[in-house]
Amino acid sequence: MTASAAAARQSERRARILRQIPFFAVLAVVAVAAILVIIDRWRRGAFVFGAALLLGAVLRALLPSERAGLLQVRSRPFDIGAMASMGVLVIWLATSIDSLGTA
Repeated sequence: MTASAAAARQSERRARILRQIPFFAVLAVVAVAAILVIIDRWRRGAFVFGAALLLGAVLRALLPSERAGLLQVRSRPFDIGAMASMGVLVIWLATSIDSLGTA
């Protein structure tokens, strides 16, 4: 393998990883939501989870399909509509349910 071929493979690998940054950003917010749920802050965790879905919808709307990475599942309108509606629903549920003495 020549040096130029190795450099090309390295550059392609770096590009594939960079394409997934929006997905990893959403995944990081979901991880924060999971931690909140685990430490018994389920309403806050649900709210953050809904915010992660809205973040995914915004990123899918703003980024071109080549840069959307794993946020691209179906067509752009379907992806945005599905994530945005689920995000709004989860946030609405998290804010509307009485806490019953929990935080």
